[in-house]
Amino acid sequence: MYHKIQFFIALFFVSLYSFSQEGIAVYSDYLSDNYYLIHPSMAGAANCDKIRLTARKQWFDQTDAPSLQTLSYNGRVGERSGVGVILFSDKNGYHSQKGMKLTYAHHIMFSRDDIDLNQLSFGVSADFFQSQLDETEFLQSGDWDPIINGTIVQKDAYFNLDIGASYNYLDFYVHGTVKNAIETRRDIYTEYESDNLRKYLLSAGYVFGDKDRILWEPSLLFQLVDQTKEKSIDVNMKAYKSFDFGRLWGALSYRRSFDGAEYLSGSGVSSQKLQYITPIIGVNYKQFMFAYTYSYLSGDVNFDTAGFHQITLGIDLFCKREKYECNCPAIN
Repeated sequence: MYHKIQFFIALFFVSLYSFSQEGIAVYSDYLSDNYYLIHPSMAGAANCDKIRLTARKQWFDQTDAPSLQTLSYNGRVGERSGVGVILFSDKNGYHSQKGMKLTYAHHIMFSRDDIDLNQLSFGVSADFFQSQLDETEFLQSGDWDPIINGTIVQKDAYFNLDIGASYNYLDFYVHGTVKNAIETRRDIYTEYESDNLRKYLLSAGYVFGDKDRILWEPSLLFQLVDQTKEKSIDVNMKAYKSFDFGRLWGALSYRRSFDGAEYLSGSGVSSQKLQYITPIIGVNYKQFMFAYTYSYLSGDVNFDTAGFHQITLGIDLFCKREKYECNCPAIN
């Protein structure tokens, strides 16, 4: 019985982390110089075009554990436009999805000259998804369920939109995004699933320090699921150290949900909230970037003691403009 309680608590936390997720779940990979992955308004916002490849794996010792791979590109077109594309593959047990996001962003500069950063950006992504549900192993125990065929792999394709805005002013930035802005239904699931997959993201940060020694970047990310009103917040700190070859950096992220799950503890009932601790380390060598991310789920009840591992590879291309005079690593 205790192991069943562990399992259902773990499922609750996974659902909090990516509830009603049509598309790419919001993890901590945006801290690996990858804000475009969650904010479409950041397409083409930086000084260089950026290619980023991520591979994420959870619970290495569990069969059919969640895994996610993304490949993204974004860059500036002309003086005021940015474009981007994201390809992804996400698998979680019997459910998997593949998709593509095509992004256009418009950037408005309020700077006094070419080296002052004062940029307001708007972006929209057209999202194309294909979801798949493998029912071929559902009924191996011999049980019968009228809504499960048990012999087929169901597939269906969907469309949605992400819209957002960003403001980058010298060492300060703020981003807001609405993911899955329009209602859609995945026909391979039952009528009990909501059409509303909308999620709101709001993030902000500030960079300070001596660029010849160490730069510090505290930031926050707030998430709200529209249908269920589930909320969570990331509290992040990132540090940068410049060298002749490039830049070494590290980050620490703490994610906490505002919603908890109740479970039996001895003779009473306890409550546990989602808590993720995520250290990240990365290096920029010339135009190349490498980062490793490890996430650990804390709390008394866990599905598995193993953490979540992610590798990010990147390359910056076609740097077009003189760097801005600011502590703004995501832009310069």
